[in-house]
Formats: sequence, C-alpha cells, structure tokens
Amino acid sequence: MTALTPITPEVLARAKWAFSTRRVRRKDAVRLSENLAEATSGDLVLGRVERIGSHKKIQLAEGRASELYVGDLVVLACGDRYAPDQFEGLAELDPEGADMLAGGGVLGRMRHRHARMSAPTRVVPLGLLTHGSGKVINLASYALHEAERPQGMTVIGVVGASMNSGKTTAVARLAHGLSRAGYEVAAIKATGTGAFGDFNAFVDTGAAYVADFTDAGMVSTYRQPLARIEAGLDTLLAHAARHGCEVAVVELADGVFQKETADLLKQPHVRDSFAGVVFAAPDALAAAGGCAALRGMGIEPAAVTGMVSCSPLGAAEAETATGVSVVTRDELADPAQANALLGRLVEGRDATQPAVAISEVGVAA
Repeated sequence: MTALTPITPEVLARAKWAFSTRRVRRKDAVRLSENLAEATSGDLVLGRVERIGSHKKIQLAEGRASELYVGDLVVLACGDRYAPDQFEGLAELDPEGADMLAGGGVLGRMRHRHARMSAPTRVVPLGLLTHGSGKVINLASYALHEAERPQGMTVIGVVGASMNSGKTTAVARLAHGLSRAGYEVAAIKATGTGAFGDFNAFVDTGAAYVADFTDAGMVSTYRQPLARIEAGLDTLLAHAARHGCEVAVVELADGVFQKETADLLKQPHVRDSFAGVVFAAPDALAAAGGCAALRGMGIEPAAVTGMVSCSPLGAAEAETATGVSVVTRDELADPAQANALLGRLVEGRDATQPAVAISEVGVAA
C-alpha cells in the first residue's frame, strides 16, 4: 500500500509552480505519494532543488521567470523531452534526484544532451501530489474538454528543419499579419515541450485565441500516442472555433524528421486538414532538404521562411533549389501580404472544402 503524507497549503504556497502546471487547481493537492516508480507523464511532483545546472530559472505558471536557488520547493510535471539543441529525457523519477529537462517545468531522467549544454538542474522529488482520495494529480485531468475538429476553419501549418529554424517567429508574424488584416486568428502550438516562450510570443501578436498542447493535458508530446496528439490538436482547433476564430496558424515542434511531427504529417486526417504548410529553414540547403521531405509525404510547401529569409543571397539560393517562394518575417506580418498568402492557400484548396472568405484588408489602429 502506498504511503500518503498530508501536505499543508502553506508548503504548497511556498513552492514555485511551473508554467506546465498552470491549469491545475492547487487546492486539489492535499497529499504526497512516495510511489515515484509509477509516475507517468503529466503527474505533478513536489521537489526540492538540489543543484543548479543548465536551467537557472523556472518559468512560473504566472507567466514570468523566477531565479532558482538551492533549497527551493518546486512543482513540476513528470515528462519526456525531445530537444536536439538541449536535452532528451524520459518521464522517470529517481528518489535520489531527477533532472529538470525544461524551464517550463518538466522533470525526468536525462538521456542525452547537446555538447554545449551543461548538466541539468537536479531536483530531489519529495513525492507525487495527490487528491484526498490518493489519486495522483495529472495534467490530463485539467485539460480542455475533448472536441472534434471544426468545419469551416482555415488551418495553416508551420513546420521546420529543426529547433531554432524560425517556426515560432513565423507563426507569430503570420498570426499578427492576419489579425491586422481583420481576421479572428488562433495561434496554436500542437507539439513540443511545455514552456511559456512560444506561448507568450503568440499572445503578443494580438491573436484572438492562443493555446498549446498543455491545454490538451500533455506536458510534452514526445513519446505520446499519436492518437492522443491528434485528438489534442482537434480539441485545440475546436475551442479556437468556439472563440470565433476563422483562421488557425499551427506550429509543429522540432524538425520534420522528429518522430511525432513526421507521424502527424503522414496522417491524412492531419495533413489534409491544412490549407497549406509553411516551411521554416535556417539556410538554403535545409530548405531544399525539408521541401523534398515534405513532398515525399505528399505535401507541397506553400512558402519557405525562417532564418534563411534574413539573407537575400540565402533566400535566392533557397528559391532556386526548391521552386518555392521565400517570405520574410516582415512580409508575414504585413496585413496585405498575409492576406494574399491566405488567399493563395484558400484558392488552392479542394473546392469541396469549406474555407474562410478573403477579406478586404483593413489595418487596425
């Protein structure tokens, strides 16, 4: 029988709750379970910072970063992480110490790290937070209600060659441009690891609705069943539609070779729902390889953007190599050009698919 220890509200109030836990009702946590061996992705963990490593700050549920100190109490979610530029880790907890895999609040066991990364911040798990019944608190219990993908919404996918290729900037700028053009826009991150950087960047665009996979109950989509990720995306789009959104710009994390991203793009339910896909690349060679990979999945890229667009020479090379137009971040943010891109995508859709009407561009003050 698992031992359960009562925990006081005062202890939880002192703890730093990570961004990944932002949907959780804190008053639900009344006990601690010592059964760390059975922790699964999304379970909430109360821990004590033992050693400061790569992550020197924690992204708080309130939306700001907090300096970490040895001895700090933190509430994180057990989870996996896939980040070629940082850490790859598994949703496993060692009572002697676990690894902080992401500043947004993911705790697990590091398996690989990039050579430029220092060792992860170490956290001693004190226990899993539970309800009064003893049931472990999991992010899934606080997710948005599942819903089917809406009809009549135009969805634009944004994928990339890798981390830091310019995907999030592309989503943010396009969402901003379309918002200024008069559309009700959703900016959504469908896969990745819980963190507030991308989320906050989307909020700043003026998008009518912003959400990510944590709103669908997942701290990370790495190693999650494909059906669950698909259902999560459908749910996020459905809730965006309920907020009156006409267009959704959706980011898929990491590169097109990352397993969950590749698997999603190969699914007709996901692939065929996109009016178009914009590809973000760091350079012309990555643009050529990425566009070829997308075409191998039956997807014709609508545009190339990302870091390659910052270089006129690089952009020219990419256009020659791919046959696809390169658009800069400023062009995506321009309401007239964002509207024109949307128009091309809508016109290229199957005539049987419902689509948003293209508006006369009107820039908000």
